[in-house]
Amino acid sequence: MTADERKQTIRDIFEAAIRAVEPGASVRECMPHVLDVYREKALKEIIFISFGKAAAPMAKAAIEGLPPEIPVKGVVLTKYGHVKDAVFPASVRVFEAGHPIPDEAGVNAAREIVRLAAGANERSLVLNLVSGGGSALLSLPAEGLSLAEKQAVTGLLLKSGAAIDELNTVRKHISGVKGGQLAKAAYPAPGISLILSDVIGDRLDVIASGPTAPDPTTYDDAIAILRKYDLMDKVPEQVLIHLNSGSSGVIPDTPKKDDPVFASIENIIIANNQKATAAAQQKAFERGFVAVAPANNIQGEARVIAGRFAAAAISTHKRLQVPGRQSMCFIYGGETTVTVKGDGAGGRNTELALAFAREISGIDGITFLSGGTDGTDGPTDAAGAIVDGDTIPGARAKGLDPEDYLSRNDSYNFFKETGDLIITGPTGTNVMDIQIALIEAT
Repeated sequence: MTADERKQTIRDIFEAAIRAVEPGASVRECMPHVLDVYREKALKEIIFISFGKAAAPMAKAAIEGLPPEIPVKGVVLTKYGHVKDAVFPASVRVFEAGHPIPDEAGVNAAREIVRLAAGANERSLVLNLVSGGGSALLSLPAEGLSLAEKQAVTGLLLKSGAAIDELNTVRKHISGVKGGQLAKAAYPAPGISLILSDVIGDRLDVIASGPTAPDPTTYDDAIAILRKYDLMDKVPEQVLIHLNSGSSGVIPDTPKKDDPVFASIENIIIANNQKATAAAQQKAFERGFVAVAPANNIQGEARVIAGRFAAAAISTHKRLQVPGRQSMCFIYGGETTVTVKGDGAGGRNTELALAFAREISGIDGITFLSGGTDGTDGPTDAAGAIVDGDTIPGARAKGLDPEDYLSRNDSYNFFKETGDLIITGPTGTNVMDIQIALIEAT
């Protein structure tokens, strides 16, 4: 294959993964069960609470899956630009808000969601449609805290390289809705949560900070995470006061697994990263590759992971340079982190791709993609990037210094100059990231 053919092939594999976790289809598969519960309990209405990057297509599919005689009302809360052309009944309010840093629009939407949940009763079915990004979007500061204080803590943790479960542990303990507190607001109404997982291990308490799941973490855990990243003297003073009040028992902790509010809540994972990588593996196989998907739990510093992926690709490439060997495809899933030290633009996927490109510079026959399944990589309009052995030499020929871009965390602008960004626009889904390495035999 030519270089262009390799890049198109790897992009086709990535797109197959995204199609497999299309949220509307995943919700539609579950609607017969939702209707069974509604009818068995002789309920009188369905209240929709849909939040996350996939909130619009999930809500649209759910509403379309209901008979017209069932009364519905609800709220859809998603990231700016993610509603697209979805149209909802007048009884469903639609909000767009900030991600990954929460904003006032998210706070207003969260207040409306809590109000709606609190208005449910034993004859209401609360249908929660949860997807990645929900933690930042569904932002309601705990009593005594401000949005600016929550924004500051979120920003510090993101820049520190904290893992998503660590970030969400802190978020839950400065929130008035996360960590099972949405389930508490809706109690005693029966509820079903259809969940698109964007976290390693599909942990219900981590996805969107677990608003309808028991929270195993504590105020002490949140404080320990701030200490781990040396943030105790950087977070707002009122946040520390709040966390210390929780630690000492002055403020009640988030609901735990024995709390009665969870007795009538059913949490169902409807799509995840494993489903996406399995589809990618099948597409690679159809394209003639020996395809393997070693892991869906990739995490850690993006540059470190890039080095590991590159070492495996280079070693495999050497073994394949024997007549009769078949080309291979490695497919990984997970979510890396970046410790931000520069002032550039980029996300974990473009940084991972640039670090990988540096390792395989000059090697013909290795093509690599790192992309976010939601179509956005950090605060950029790219999903990620595609690189090969010509990426670094070609960039240097244009006067670009890869090391300079890496040092400034400016991978987005590097790939903007080389033309290797993946621009999909919002995909409507979110099941973490996918990395694909094509390794050609002679």
